[in-house]
Amino acid sequence: MSWAIAIEVLGGLVLFLFGVYQLATGIEPLASRRARELLGRFTTNRFAGVVTGAVATTILDSSSVTIILVIALVNGGLLTFAQSLGVIMGSNIGTTVSSQIFATDVEAYAPLLLLVGFAIFITGRNSRRRRSVGSAVLGLGLVFFGLQYMGEAVEPLRDNERFLRWMASLERPLVGLAAGAIATVVLQSSSAMLGIVITLAGQGLITLPAGLAVMLGAEIGTCADTLVASIGRTRAALRAGIFHLGFNIMTAALGVMFIEQLASLARALPGGDDDVARQIANAHVAFNVLGVALFIGFTPQIARLLKRLLPGEDRQSAAE
Repeated sequence: MSWAIAIEVLGGLVLFLFGVYQLATGIEPLASRRARELLGRFTTNRFAGVVTGAVATTILDSSSVTIILVIALVNGGLLTFAQSLGVIMGSNIGTTVSSQIFATDVEAYAPLLLLVGFAIFITGRNSRRRRSVGSAVLGLGLVFFGLQYMGEAVEPLRDNERFLRWMASLERPLVGLAAGAIATVVLQSSSAMLGIVITLAGQGLITLPAGLAVMLGAEIGTCADTLVASIGRTRAALRAGIFHLGFNIMTAALGVMFIEQLASLARALPGGDDDVARQIANAHVAFNVLGVALFIGFTPQIARLLKRLLPGEDRQSAAE
């Protein structure tokens, strides 16, 4: 990869990551309180928890933010550990919305979003809410523009044999898994990692097996923030953080074991014909929905097991 291409890719990545930050900065003041109320009120059973987690993550555009909120609520005694399990699993489903958006040709709307977002932001000097809306729209425009810029920057790599060999090495599931996990920890965003993978797939630079392996690694890498957030909290909050890691590791391990079947399912789903970017996005949805469906029935047993492994009193011990 030449220095010119590397600099352009990094430039696009910076725009993308700054757009994610700007989007979060705009959304959080508008949605955090609503998401917190949603998490606290609509978790009466495990299935309601899954739906609540998915909706909250869609609103906040970040599974990490949702789970950090869950950990804070559990730590404060506003949500039981048992209730948190469904929400955590649901957050994995909610994060697939962004991958579906990335797989759509949304880059054409980037200039319009930038213009509208900037106009709302600068005309809302006396309105915090208006400036937050403007910041969110501007951030979304930067996300789409960053994806477009990265996509154009990597086009010359289609003829770079060294780069193509490296991308082909990611087809080995464990190699792709490790690469996805490490890159997600560095980027601190599984959505960013999926955005990059889907962009590469759109340019024909990454195959479906390699993209799926990296996607599975991103599911593990995204647990880093929530583990850090659970340090120093109550036992119930720590259990919630550990459950998130354990759940994602177990589902990712199953994904690696059945990666060929997952690839076949991705090709069979609507819109997956000869479109690797869409296939990866579809696989992301299918993988997370199936993972939740597989484990949702065992949450009481998982809760009891984690209590045995991490015994001790906490604020929710009586309610749990």
